[in-house]
Amino acid sequence: MSDLPTLLAECTTVVDEIMDVILLSQTKDTEMRLFEAMRYSYTTGGKRLRPFLVTHSSALFSVDQRCAARVAAAVEFMHTYSLIHDDLPAMDNADIRRGKPSCHRQFDEATAILAGDALQALAFEVLTAPETHVDPAVRVELVRGLSQAAGVNGMCGGQMIDLLAERTGELNISKITRLQHLKTSKMFAFSSVAGSILGKGSHRSYMALHNFAQDFGLAFQIADDLLDVEGDRKKLCNSVGQNVVDGKATFVSVLGVERTRAHVSLLVDNAITQLEVFDEVADPLREAAHYFTNSIN
Repeated sequence: MSDLPTLLAECTTVVDEIMDVILLSQTKDTEMRLFEAMRYSYTTGGKRLRPFLVTHSSALFSVDQRCAARVAAAVEFMHTYSLIHDDLPAMDNADIRRGKPSCHRQFDEATAILAGDALQALAFEVLTAPETHVDPAVRVELVRGLSQAAGVNGMCGGQMIDLLAERTGELNISKITRLQHLKTSKMFAFSSVAGSILGKGSHRSYMALHNFAQDFGLAFQIADDLLDVEGDRKKLCNSVGQNVVDGKATFVSVLGVERTRAHVSLLVDNAITQLEVFDEVADPLREAAHYFTNSIN
C-alpha cells in the first residue's frame, strides 16, 4: 500500500511548480494584474485530485513524468478557470473559495472573467506544445479530450443544467446524475485517460480508466454534497450548507443521507472493479477513490 497523502503532496509540489514555470514564462509587465489574478486562483489551495489522476494514470504506461506533469498542469488550469467563473455573481455568487476571497472579490469581476478565460486558453496552449508530447497526433487527442470534457457536453453543459434547475427546481435522480456526470465526471474521466493517451495504451486500458473515473467522479461529487449537509466549516473551507441555502437538488435532498451513503459506496466499488486490468501500479488510483469518499462514513 502506498502513502496516499505523501503522493498527493508530491503531486501538488510538482504540478504547482510546473504551473508557475508555464505562467511566469509568459508574464508581461503590462498585464501583471491579470497574471496575479490567474496565479492567485490556482494557489489558494485545493486537492489537486485531477492532476493526481493524470500523473498516476500516466505511471501505468511509464510516461515521462515531465510530460505527465504538463498535462496535469493544463487540467488544473482548466479546473481553476471553471471555479473562477462558477463563483461569479452571475453563476453561484460565492464570496469564498477554499477559505479565501474568490477571485472576483479579491480583484474585480472583469479581471476574474479575463483570468478564467486566459487560464482556459493557456490549458490548450500547454497541450499543443511539443514539450508535452513529441507526437502531434497525441497532442491533438489531448486537446480533443479536454475540450469535450470542458465544453457543452461537459462542464459547461453541467453548469447550464445546474443554473436551470435553480430556477425550476425540476431535477430527479436521472437528471441529477447527468448533471454531475457532465460537471464533474467528464473532467475526472479525461484526467484518468490522459495517461493512456500519452502512453498510447490499448483501447481496453483506455476504457478501464474512463469507466473508473466516471464512477469515481460521481461518487466524489455526491460525497461532497453529503459533506455540504453534514460537514464542518473547517474541513470544507467553504460555506457549509450552501446547496441547502441555494435550494439545489442533490442526491441527498432526493434520496436522504443513508441511501446516498450506500450509493456512494456502490459507485466506489464499481470504480475500483474497473481497474482489475492493471496490477499494483494502479493502487494509488484505487486508494484515491476510497480516500476522497470515506469521510462520509
